[in-house]
Amino acid sequence: MTPSAASSGPGAPGLDIPVVTVAPGGTATTSLTVRNDSDIVEAYSLEVVGDCASWTTVEPARVSLYPGTSETVTIRLEPPRSPTIRAGEVPLAIRVLPNEHPDAVRVPETTVHIEEFHELRTELLPRRRRGWLRGRYRLAVRNEGNTPVQVGFTPGQPGEELAFAFNPAEPKLEPGESVEVGLRVRTGKPVWFGSPMVWPFTLATAETGDLDGTRPARTQPDEIAVRPPLDAEFIQIPVFPKWLLAVLAVLLALLLAWFTLVRPAVRSAAKEAATEVVQPRPTPAGEQDAGGQTPGNGSGGASPSPDGQGNDNGTGTGTAPGAGDDGTSTGDGGTTIGGGQQSSETIDLKTSSGTTESGFHKVAEKTVFGVTDIVVANFQGDEGVMTISFGNRKITTIALETFRNQDYHWVTPIKITANNRVTIQVTCTKPGTPATGRQAQECHEVLNVSGVVSRTE
Repeated sequence: MTPSAASSGPGAPGLDIPVVTVAPGGTATTSLTVRNDSDIVEAYSLEVVGDCASWTTVEPARVSLYPGTSETVTIRLEPPRSPTIRAGEVPLAIRVLPNEHPDAVRVPETTVHIEEFHELRTELLPRRRRGWLRGRYRLAVRNEGNTPVQVGFTPGQPGEELAFAFNPAEPKLEPGESVEVGLRVRTGKPVWFGSPMVWPFTLATAETGDLDGTRPARTQPDEIAVRPPLDAEFIQIPVFPKWLLAVLAVLLALLLAWFTLVRPAVRSAAKEAATEVVQPRPTPAGEQDAGGQTPGNGSGGASPSPDGQGNDNGTGTGTAPGAGDDGTSTGDGGTTIGGGQQSSETIDLKTSSGTTESGFHKVAEKTVFGVTDIVVANFQGDEGVMTISFGNRKITTIALETFRNQDYHWVTPIKITANNRVTIQVTCTKPGTPATGRQAQECHEVLNVSGVVSRTE
């Protein structure tokens, strides 16, 4: 660029700077002629002032001139390609300072036309989404150009299975400004079963117009700043995966098996067990005395007389001291077997919560009770501790909550001599719930002792 002719004055150079145009990221030069019209040798310092100072240089920055001579300096403009360098007119000034006459400083000015450039930076996160019907994405857009723009988005998809929605749809951005746009992708119908469906799509970002209205709208395709499209995909997962169908089928089969097979069997077994515990143990047929009466009804065992008739010589009931009917024993006599008489005794004991009660059966005088079987029933499901003793011998101690029915058998009878007792001692911690479904007021246990009663004389 050639400057116009320089004007001169006494003690000051002639100055004139032409208008210059420069594009961000490029380089432009202009010149300035400095003339010494004084009568002495003068040195001049040249300095750029104003908004262009950071990216404008003067070469050389200092000149020395004899009287009546001049020199042309080069002004180099190199604005960076940055949003901070706005498009438009920017003033440019050069301060010329004489060393000998500093009061004669001059600041010639001109105008620099900065061309506009357009650049958009976009980023889509995440690139892949999974969902039944819709997926949400975040689109970050930044205006890296030096002029305000309005941005539009164009999605692309091979078919018409996806619908796209942007919020905001057409954001307006100043130079250097960023915005986050929400993108929602939606399919038309769900996938109920099978494998996931993969829907790829692209997203193009372009400038749609100017905001300040200083430039005419760009309608030609080659004038629109189009950026490479972004690739993404939406993975539509089925509502019911294959493994879930298999699990549901297994659960349904187990549920049907429970209601049709297991539950009726459990309820029937529980009912039979409760009925067996509540009802007294039946006396076997034929175990009756010669008079045709069933022994043991209030008898602890009838010993045979020499003539074969059964005589009631023992007592068959036992109660805990102070317990009333909380500990009772009923005896069932039978026919004589091998020199003895088969006998079965039942002790029915009720115990209040938080207390300990005992029930017993006392062996009659001049007899020995050979115990071969005992059956213990806790049909209410009480909680506590039960101890069974034969005379001074402790047979077992059982936690009530661990059983409902329990039985013990011995091949060799355990002999209990005359006047000794079969004792059941219960400490009731918590009454259980019988088959009626209402919690009982007290613990209730039943002990049945069976064996052979033999006379000692």
